[in-house]
Amino acid sequence: MIKKVDHIGIAVADLQKALKLYEETLGIKCAGVEEVAEQKVRTAFLPVGDTEIELLESTDPTSTVARFIEKRGEGIHHIALRVDDIKTALEKMKAAGIRLLDEVPRPGAGGARIAFLHPKDTGGVLIELIERG
Repeated sequence: MIKKVDHIGIAVADLQKALKLYEETLGIKCAGVEEVAEQKVRTAFLPVGDTEIELLESTDPTSTVARFIEKRGEGIHHIALRVDDIKTALEKMKAAGIRLLDEVPRPGAGGARIAFLHPKDTGGVLIELIERG
């Protein structure tokens, strides 16, 4: 069911400052910046081999990312796992007793369909399931 690690999401307070670190210091070039209004974030994807790093900056103090940074500080926010059929994957997770933060997939960056699993049922890790077009 899981095809690969699609990306690792990192919450940052200042996207431009973070991009400077990743691009200038680490030499990882940004593939693009996108605002995802529904999630109240601005994202930047940085390809690294067969996966990506997603930098997430809040665009609203009430967003999940803003609350994450306020509570825990900047850092790894989630791990995204690629699936071919997100609806089937969610059904399997629910049948296995995993609580779903998203019962129905929602739009994500780059036209993807995403849904999150509750970290209390996944060893403390926020897992995003992602289906790309």
